[in-house]
Amino acid sequence: MQDLERLRRAVAEALAYLREQPDVEEAEVFASSNGQLLTRLHYTSHIPCNGVEEPKSTESYGIGVTAVFRGEGGPRVGFGSEAGDLTLEGVKSALAKARAGAVHDPEFESLPRPTGEQRTLYDYHDPALMEVADADLTAAGWTTVNGALRTFLRSEALAIAAGGQERLPGMGLIVGGDVTILQERVAIASSAMPEVQTDETTAIMGFVTAMVEEADAKGSGWASSTRLAGFDDEAGREAAAGALAAMGGVRVPSGEYRVVLGRQAVTDLMNNIVLPSLNLGTFYAAGSAFQGKLGQQVAADLVTIYDDGARPGYVGSKGITDEGLPTGRTRLIERGRLVGLLANWYESRRILKDPQARAKLGADPREWAGAFVPRSGFRFARSGGRHFDAQPGIAATNVFIEGPDPKSREELLHLVGNGLYIGRIWYTYPVNGLRTGDFSCTVVGDSFVIRDGRLAEPIKPNTLRISDSIHRVLHGCLGIGREAKPTMVWAADEITYAPELAVSALRVQEIAGFLEGG
Repeated sequence: MQDLERLRRAVAEALAYLREQPDVEEAEVFASSNGQLLTRLHYTSHIPCNGVEEPKSTESYGIGVTAVFRGEGGPRVGFGSEAGDLTLEGVKSALAKARAGAVHDPEFESLPRPTGEQRTLYDYHDPALMEVADADLTAAGWTTVNGALRTFLRSEALAIAAGGQERLPGMGLIVGGDVTILQERVAIASSAMPEVQTDETTAIMGFVTAMVEEADAKGSGWASSTRLAGFDDEAGREAAAGALAAMGGVRVPSGEYRVVLGRQAVTDLMNNIVLPSLNLGTFYAAGSAFQGKLGQQVAADLVTIYDDGARPGYVGSKGITDEGLPTGRTRLIERGRLVGLLANWYESRRILKDPQARAKLGADPREWAGAFVPRSGFRFARSGGRHFDAQPGIAATNVFIEGPDPKSREELLHLVGNGLYIGRIWYTYPVNGLRTGDFSCTVVGDSFVIRDGRLAEPIKPNTLRISDSIHRVLHGCLGIGREAKPTMVWAADEITYAPELAVSALRVQEIAGFLEGG
């Protein structure tokens, strides 16, 4: 990892050089250094294994230049980057690429300008995670695996099914997944904001799937922290407990059910359907499931959703965006009403000049400018990190779902009465385009029949598919859980602090399986 002072100097020297170029009207310099450390978890009780595989790591650093060039036909905008080089020669190379690729963009107004908001989050990273040793990473992996194994070994039900404690390995106990550490350092400055700003971010995350192969049962678990000392065996324990609870799974017939959505299911729907539809760029492209509904009701009045990137101690928090602007709270849905959108600088300015903006938003953008303050411009790429060779997109940070009367799991189950608990889904994707709000996904684990307000039989994994509409889910919300937990899904940039949700109706289809019996 490059130290923060080296990034700061590189950006300051680069901006000074760019200011001297006669054809450069304004410029922005972004430097980053990213580390991603990962150790694979691979324990199998019945096949020789290492349990925790050797640590792996990737590191990247470099500098990116966005420049606005003067020209006869109007300004042209270009972007270029140089990997592994923070010297002036690297800046010159990045500038040459930006100049060669520059184009006239009639929708471009300017590079980011101050919004009037002030940065509130400083010095929030963990030095122990930034300087973590291989041994610490391996130890975190074993902490997770051992948490799962202890849970298996303490299970009386599993011992009975195996015919004795000593025969447990024959049941095919599997613990898989990974522990990942993200390390991020960035520096940015521009003609409009010449003082170099820096930011450092760290996070450690565990993703685990545990299986009892003989019982065709599996469970999942996850854990995350901004500090190495805060990471424990929770993900392993949770995954093994889920696998044990899934033993003896049953099939459920197709139909429409009242449901409780577990935290991972809520997060998957947020990541793949809801948050993309709360993106200002998606509105500009007329592709949102909430198109034309700014200021209108889009969910039950007990649903509030917001993004907050400046909360101390939360896993997705950042001090500044990758446009050099402060992070903060962006209201998205408040008491069921769409009141805000995730935005970066470019989209927040472009929508104001769009002659079709009122139709796309459902409201005059100049009257709703506070609904898309650019707090979400990040250069996320390659499943982790803020990268010098990417231009700012739009991404959430910490997403919260809340209600006025939060309920316990028992209260949510009572609301449903008879129905389904859907704990884990995967392959969630829009059907007929994001704008329709229709989606499909498969129920892959941690799910149960609900009978008389209690969890009953587990549902056999991979035997149900959900085909429904996000509008029905949001408008049909009956209750929001009291306990929210930081939850991640594969390749997501944001962290959803997800509660469980009770929903009045969800359509499921039974997936055909192999014939059983003789």
